[in-house]
Amino acid sequence: MVERPGDMEISRRGILAGTAATAAFAVVPVSEGNAAMTSGAAPPMMKLSLKVNGKARELELDTRTTLLDALREHLHLTGTKKGCDHGQCGACTVIVDGRRINSCLSLAIMHEGDSVTTVEGLGTVGDLHPMQAAFIKHDGYQCGYCTPGQICSAVSVLDEIKRGIPSHVTADLTAKPAITNDEMRERMSGNICRCGAYSNILEAMTEVAEQRA
Repeated sequence: MVERPGDMEISRRGILAGTAATAAFAVVPVSEGNAAMTSGAAPPMMKLSLKVNGKARELELDTRTTLLDALREHLHLTGTKKGCDHGQCGACTVIVDGRRINSCLSLAIMHEGDSVTTVEGLGTVGDLHPMQAAFIKHDGYQCGYCTPGQICSAVSVLDEIKRGIPSHVTADLTAKPAITNDEMRERMSGNICRCGAYSNILEAMTEVAEQRA
């Protein structure tokens, strides 16, 4: 028997009611860890020792705390910025044991005993790091939000080139990379500047590289 169109009509309210009823009977397994978290139990804590900007620091943190949040929220070093929180913008870049990393993607407890340098550790108002001074001279900071990560990355980039570490644009992997715009652009590509001060940043980096030559 063919039903009439009116018999087949289903209201939006009916669909929503049916969906809610189905969801009410769904059984979702809860792990032991999740059960502890949802029951209001205290989060797992761990003690951490590391050196930040040359000073030994002792912390006790929730094991889920990122290095970025440890620096900003627990050590009050707010120069390091939280941008995308997905490791895509580079605003949170810091230098750990001589290597730059995105601190938003790294758990603090992974850095037991490490040496961390933030923008506050590069220089002071009365004694600027050469890269900080060059950024000011060439207006490489503009709005300034991405600047701490840009400066930490720029310092690390020149060190990478000096140590002979190649990049994707290095033509000869057996020779020491040259300090060129292509090399610096490639290596700085993980640091996004929404003001578009890229050319100014390159000028600042080039000046510092020439001073070191």
